[in-house]
Amino acid sequence: MKKVFQVGSAALPNNVLYAPLAGCSDLPYRQMACRWRPGIVYCEMVKMDALVRHDPGTYRLLDYTIDMHPIGAQLCGSKPGLAKTAARIIEDLGFDVLDLNCGCPVDKVTKDGSGSGMLRTPNLIGEMLSEMISAVKIPVTVKIRAGWDEEHINAATITQIAEKAGAKAITVHGRTRAQAYKGPANWDHIRDCKQAAKNILVIGNGDVFSAESAEKMFQWTGCDAVLVARGAMGHPWIVEDILRHRDGLPIQTRGVMAIREALLEHFDLIIRYQPERRALLDMRRVGCWYLKRLIGVKALRVQINRASSTAESLRAIYEFPWAEAELSQDLSIVGAESE
Repeated sequence: MKKVFQVGSAALPNNVLYAPLAGCSDLPYRQMACRWRPGIVYCEMVKMDALVRHDPGTYRLLDYTIDMHPIGAQLCGSKPGLAKTAARIIEDLGFDVLDLNCGCPVDKVTKDGSGSGMLRTPNLIGEMLSEMISAVKIPVTVKIRAGWDEEHINAATITQIAEKAGAKAITVHGRTRAQAYKGPANWDHIRDCKQAAKNILVIGNGDVFSAESAEKMFQWTGCDAVLVARGAMGHPWIVEDILRHRDGLPIQTRGVMAIREALLEHFDLIIRYQPERRALLDMRRVGCWYLKRLIGVKALRVQINRASSTAESLRAIYEFPWAEAELSQDLSIVGAESE
């Protein structure tokens, strides 16, 4: 594992990266994540069509602060005619790395051939990447899945196509589109891509929920970096755990009160960024991320979910008898929520 990770012209502080998560990796999420300095944090995926027509909501998804660098953006789309324009907009906004999403499995994305729908047209992936690369100076990367389904595994072939197009890195999620987020990720597909690669960097993704699982992925696949997705939800310090484990140092134990403080800190960032109604909804979602790491907090989770205001949600946290809560040692519960 490298201490400095070079992706084209972008020098990242390490090779533990935080994934773009639709509906999750908003500005408050990334503000929390950046306090532990992952190699890069990505904004939520944005659609090329919406970006090119200057949709305000789309641009808000790309909000970031200057101290977040290096910061990544991810585009989704299947129209080569939009690729150059969208890529230039991302570069002009100051992003350090640009990624093409060819992995999102949801129907509303794949129905027009975007996201993991691109896995069915590998040469189109190459064309899209070529268009984007020709338009910008920042490094362009791509994120894929193992294949559309078990009968159509083509990640290694797409790795070679992406490398020929000039992509600096490819992230490989070890599940197929058909799997969505069910069942274990098959890291053999990541290893196959690493063996097929000549110069392109291969980034492993899928089921990294702890320092130990990250180490196993590196050892099993030979990948150049790991992209942490669900494993960073409610666990923004996982990069520190992974890097300390890499260096043979003990992982810092964070108890119940440390999780309470992180939850309050994340809630404060949400309240500062979002209007009241949206903040309340976000706090319900984010609260589940942190509280699922604890035993004996069901009543608090119910209170947060039923709160009618952010003030009521905060009051529930302050009044909760935290001495009665315990830290769960079961890391498998972290992966119970979809990306």
